[in-house]
Amino acid sequence: MTKTRWLMLLCLVCVFGVGAMAQEATPEMTPEATQEVEATPVLLDAIDPFDVSGNMVIAGSSTVNPLTQRMIDSFIDDGFIDTIVNEGGGTGAGFERFCISGETDIANASRAIRDSEIEACEANGRTPIEFRVGTDALAVVVTRENDFIEDLTLEELALAFSTAATWDEVREGFPNEPIFRYAAGVDSGTFDYFVEAVFDTDEAPLLESSNLQLSEDDNVLVRGVIGNPYAIGFFGFAYYVENVETLNAISINGVVPTEETTEDGTYPLARPLFIYSDADIMQEKPQVADFISYYLSNVNQYIISVGYFPASIEALNTAKQNWLEAIAR
Repeated sequence: MTKTRWLMLLCLVCVFGVGAMAQEATPEMTPEATQEVEATPVLLDAIDPFDVSGNMVIAGSSTVNPLTQRMIDSFIDDGFIDTIVNEGGGTGAGFERFCISGETDIANASRAIRDSEIEACEANGRTPIEFRVGTDALAVVVTRENDFIEDLTLEELALAFSTAATWDEVREGFPNEPIFRYAAGVDSGTFDYFVEAVFDTDEAPLLESSNLQLSEDDNVLVRGVIGNPYAIGFFGFAYYVENVETLNAISINGVVPTEETTEDGTYPLARPLFIYSDADIMQEKPQVADFISYYLSNVNQYIISVGYFPASIEALNTAKQNWLEAIAR
């Protein structure tokens, strides 16, 4: 690991540590903070991966994919010897494979499942169960060769990804150079989230913008931004962490993404991360239930190093309770 990347991850760990220290604070804490301190994590029975057998197929969000892969790697390191396939393609495509074709056991998702997708699942005998696994801060990035952007307002961000043809149309003083846009593909939950947060669910301004490249492959977007000083792109924070030596993350409305700003909502582009499965799948394939239990019990050991932020204790408790109810059916 390079020194720069090590420092980046160290900063993330430090931020997380500060948040944890704040939760242990004093009698002067607010009632809301006191309630957060008193939350007790739900504990699931420990899973020994050495005792788990059977293959699994996972697909969906390219944002959640690196976190799920880290959990798969840990599961294997701890003794699991069979096969887990973990593929991308985007949140929407992942739900299609889970709900319609029924070819996957778990769906990675960077947004909550839609009513239409739930209906598609139920039409094929599956009832999707949601498991919150973390929080992502959507990173808006430029190459390090860009020397004029450090922060954008949400309004300027909307201009940069819609009607502005040149950078000086985004802000006076920016260069009179064309904007090159790199955005998540329409099958991606990242696309859905960005459109909702920046354009109030209207995707037309983004899709009709000039010099636009869409891709469900975040690495394609990374390479496009790195190669052009007048390019701008967005994707999950983990992909920024992986490329911190060549990319700069832009603060939005003056707020940088940290564990604290994503949890309290002050960073405008924070979003939850999920995996989904089904009670029948979990009972018919105990390896799926065991992996999800292992995932929920251990995810916070790895999530910061991947480049994301922990879900709250309450959110993880809800996910664990969903797991308990699924295996009890």
